[in-house]
Amino acid sequence: MQTVLNLTLEALSSTELASACAKLRVNSYSLRSNLAPPVKSRIADENNAKQSHASPRVCHQFSFMPLPAPSSPRVHRHTRNIRAEAYQREDGYWDIDAHITDAKTRVVELATSTLQPNQPIHDLWLRITVDLQLNIHAADAVSDAVPYAGYCDTIGPAYKKLVGLNLLKGFRQGVKERLGGIAGCTHLTELASMLPTAVIQAFAGDVIPTGDTEALQAGEQQPFQLNRCHALRTDGLAVAKFYPRWIAKVQA
Repeated sequence: MQTVLNLTLEALSSTELASACAKLRVNSYSLRSNLAPPVKSRIADENNAKQSHASPRVCHQFSFMPLPAPSSPRVHRHTRNIRAEAYQREDGYWDIDAHITDAKTRVVELATSTLQPNQPIHDLWLRITVDLQLNIHAADAVSDAVPYAGYCDTIGPAYKKLVGLNLLKGFRQGVKERLGGIAGCTHLTELASMLPTAVIQAFAGDVIPTGDTEALQAGEQQPFQLNRCHALRTDGLAVAKFYPRWIAKVQA
């Protein structure tokens, strides 16, 4: 599949490629990571020819992103990636492995070292183990890349303080109290703050009923996701269409 994709893309002009990506709503990271080098190079060359004053990384008339086209030529300078993966364990618990990286497209002169373009400034991991009630039973943090080696990377054990917290009951406040400021790492603590929604997404359909039938079988409780965002408000059109049983009665 990847070979076919690359051959097809090589035959397209930048304009045609942009149109194809827009129609497919392709995720920019996954597509860029799977493009053959000749395709990446040609895109950069064509953008350069159109905008000779700009860097090869300028993204102006051509963009993989489904967002509106940028209103000004721009240069990619920094990337922060955040990823969370959920694993169901044989003992009944779930592991959530969260990962955050920061990297710049230029040489970075740190107080402790010099980093090459795209070499991570931060490369941090956080794992929690939770039960089906979203209580945290274990937590570990490690730092593979930090700006102050020997200092930043000593904070990992502090994140065991997450044990005992519940992801849906005052979790973020508990994180702030236990690991905020000088008690933790800014980026690991920020990574921890996204864990509740990540775990809810992991549990949806596996642990937490999300369908109308499943909700009824669970004891006449409405699906978990209702009234938790603007789209699924129980007096809204989406609930009326997809979950009519739970539409709120409008008071006269």
